[in-house]
Amino acid sequence: MQAQEGAAALVMEQPVVDTEAMAIEVASGDALLPVLMPNLGGEAMIGGAEAVKSDEVHGLLAAIRRLESIVEEETAALAAGKKIDFDDFSARKSRSMLEFVRLMRARMHLGAEVEVTEEIQRLREKLERNRSLLEMHYDAVREVASIIVRAIKDADSDGTYTGRATQDGK
Repeated sequence: MQAQEGAAALVMEQPVVDTEAMAIEVASGDALLPVLMPNLGGEAMIGGAEAVKSDEVHGLLAAIRRLESIVEEETAALAAGKKIDFDDFSARKSRSMLEFVRLMRARMHLGAEVEVTEEIQRLREKLERNRSLLEMHYDAVREVASIIVRAIKDADSDGTYTGRATQDGK
C-alpha cells in the first residue's frame, strides 16, 4: 500500500515537461517516454485535468497574442504612414484568425476563463482601431483615385461632346 501511495505521489509531483527541452533531448537521441501510473484515488487525474486546462488556456492565449501582435504591427505602420504590404498583412491576419477560431471552437469551455475573456476584449479593441485606420486609408486612396480619374478625363476631353456653357467656363 505504501508503494502505491508513493507511486501516486510521484505522478503528482512530476514537473510538466517543456516541449522545447523535449525536442532537444529527442534530437540528441535520449527520447522521453510517457510513464503510465495506476490511478489511486483519482488525485493525479484532477491535477492532470487542471494541467491540461492550463495548457489549453496558455495555447489559446498565445494564439490571441500572435493575432494581436500582427494587428498592432499593421496599425502602427498605418498610423506612421509607412509603406505597407497589404497582401502580406492580410494573409498573416487570416492565418492567425483561422488558428484562433479553430482553437476557440475546439475549446469553447475556455471562453468563460477571465484571462481569455480579457485578452479577447483587448484584441477586439485593437481590431477596431485597425479597422478605423484601414477605413481612413481606404477613403484617402479612393479620393486620390477619383482626383486622378477626373484629371485624366479633363486632359483627354477636347470639348467636342461638352455643352457650350462648359466650354465658355459658364
